Amino acid sequence: MVAFRQQQALLKRFLHINGFLCRYSSTNTERFKQFIEQRRMDARAIARPDPVVKKIDSPEFHSIFTQELKDLIALFERYNFEIRVAGGAVRDILMNMNPKDVDIATTATPTEMKEIFTKENIRMVNMNGEKHGTITPRINDRENFEITTLRIDAITDGRHAEVIHTTDWLLDANRRDLTINSMFLGFDGTLYDYFYGYEDLQKRRVAFVGDPDMRIKEDYLRILRYFRFYGRIAEESNRHDEETLRIITKNADGLARISGERIWQEWKKILSGNFGIELTEAMINCQLAPHMGLPDAPNVPEFLRVAKQVRSFDPKLQPITVLSALLNTPEDAVNLNMRLKFTVYERELCYFITQNREETATIDELLPFQQLCLQTISSVKLKKEYVLELLKYHGKRELYQQLLDWPIPQFPIKGNVLIANGAPKGPKLGVVLDRLKIIWSNNQYNMTQEQLLEHLPAVLEEINVKKKQ
Repeated sequence: MVAFRQQQALLKRFLHINGFLCRYSSTNTERFKQFIEQRRMDARAIARPDPVVKKIDSPEFHSIFTQELKDLIALFERYNFEIRVAGGAVRDILMNMNPKDVDIATTATPTEMKEIFTKENIRMVNMNGEKHGTITPRINDRENFEITTLRIDAITDGRHAEVIHTTDWLLDANRRDLTINSMFLGFDGTLYDYFYGYEDLQKRRVAFVGDPDMRIKEDYLRILRYFRFYGRIAEESNRHDEETLRIITKNADGLARISGERIWQEWKKILSGNFGIELTEAMINCQLAPHMGLPDAPNVPEFLRVAKQVRSFDPKLQPITVLSALLNTPEDAVNLNMRLKFTVYERELCYFITQNREETATIDELLPFQQLCLQTISSVKLKKEYVLELLKYHGKRELYQQLLDWPIPQFPIKGNVLIANGAPKGPKLGVVLDRLKIIWSNNQYNMTQEQLLEHLPAVLEEINVKKKQ
């Protein structure tokens, strides 16, 4: 009975996706069966004859077995549905790493899972995932598990997919992006690998499942996922498969369909990971730059020079600092932010570096950089972080350490006091503050409020503002 209901649900979903009006005619049922069988034949043509590769019995595998996971396994066994570990957790375990998250795939549909958890009085959270086939139960009110129904991508538009649920593990593996992400791990330790992901992982090779051109066209974000996982898996910075890079280049303009937020989410991980600089250069060579918000001719030599300097400070890069080197003008920074939708911190850092890098490049004393920290009406501590990144950009190690150790002094006068003594309100008040802070810093930060007020008339005259009568 359960199998019949699943078949009817799959048929209904298929007919809805493909716009068939006569839902349960014998003709449409046959077309549905043909669609599924064709997908299965295509997958089998490139799949391993026997997906069972080996048994895993490692400390990393055993580390996932919390009491909550054991209870979840027992629950699905009781209701005769299969569950397996999927995706990144399998990869991590095979690389002798304890996985941070354990994603689970199942033959149960979302409706069937909800029925089970409701019957067992198990709370479900984050119901937004249901539209993607994911149900998240909170087991023993202690641990959440994301459990996703096996599915087939019936229709794709380059980013999103209309899916049909299935009970066939091969078909689900076949829709995934990379071979190293298409493996499953049974809770008895059985490794299921349909598309030779295990061998690719041993070789530290990143390869698409099946036809790379087809996989990329299904979701153009997979271009960036290729580079991100290369940084996680590969042992050398430039051992790409040339055919894969050719196909990525061919599909470069597809990235224009992807939201800037998703592009930056992936790119930031690439820059922060292994070979982030080399991978970004490879991405530019694949003609991705204009579709990611970069200028048509990004400054790659400056990028490589700055990256080398920044790495000498700290192997963990601040992505925005090195990314700014690719930009030729402050206007390029504005355009990049419009495309990628930076956070406020990232946006202001990018603007700050591109606006100040030229005039500070030849400065070799601390005071001008201290003064830069003080030129703000908001947080001096935050501005100091920007200036420190600017020093990294220039490779000024000694000045960087001196500024890092510099305790920020308290400016002795407030804006309301200046206004009461004739300073203008609004943006010009910031100009007055900046001028007075330069005077203060030139006097070794050793001036009282009264002494600073003595300089106010000259500052006001300098900026052509008359003191209040």
